[in-house]
Amino acid sequence: MTFDEFLDRRLPALLRYATVITCDPHLAEDIVQEALVRAHGRWARIVAGGEPEPYLKRVVLNAFLSWRRRRAARVVPLADADLEAQTRPVADPARGVVERDALLRQIAALPPRQRAVIALRFYEDNSDAEIAALLGCSEATVRSHCSRALLALRAMNQLQEATHDHR
Repeated sequence: MTFDEFLDRRLPALLRYATVITCDPHLAEDIVQEALVRAHGRWARIVAGGEPEPYLKRVVLNAFLSWRRRRAARVVPLADADLEAQTRPVADPARGVVERDALLRQIAALPPRQRAVIALRFYEDNSDAEIAALLGCSEATVRSHCSRALLALRAMNQLQEATHDHR
């Protein structure tokens, strides 16, 4: 399979994967572009090693984790009032969009490795062993990250509900 054939077939899926991990479609495009630039020069070796998609997903994940370390000081969190205004439930068909946006904002607030574990577990449907291999850690660490992430998401959701109930 040539590089161009791979892009024709799998680029949209790779962009969706990166968007889930980054919670930012623009950043996802940048990271996928960076991963593809890195892979282009080594394409023959990548294809010779087997399926290129898992390899590229690993490159995307590593690029995101590296980007987070480099850019952590530049992230400006939204004010609580902005978050509350955008996540307030409404009685129309757009409610699902608002709830999804709130969940994505909550996931975006997680530390990068926890966010990656959530994306790999629930979006990619990977096993603990597969996630551990991608992240370069033990399965116990994967379970720990997942547990902490879900606990944090539940706490954020309860806080949001409590705040909503007081209005």
